[in-house]
Amino acid sequence: MLHYALVFLIIAVIAALFGFTGIAGNAAGIAKILFVIFLILAAIAYFRRTN
Repeated sequence: MLHYALVFLIIAVIAALFGFTGIAGNAAGIAKILFVIFLILAAIAYFRRTN
């Protein structure tokens, strides 16, 4: 999941460099959502292993 977040972040940066602001904004939004989902799943996995 973290891999996909980084891929969308790279797509957002490249799109922003070429001036595609709509695509860059959408890709950055997807990257944020995926990163938050990754953090939630990582926290759940951590707490399940410690108990």
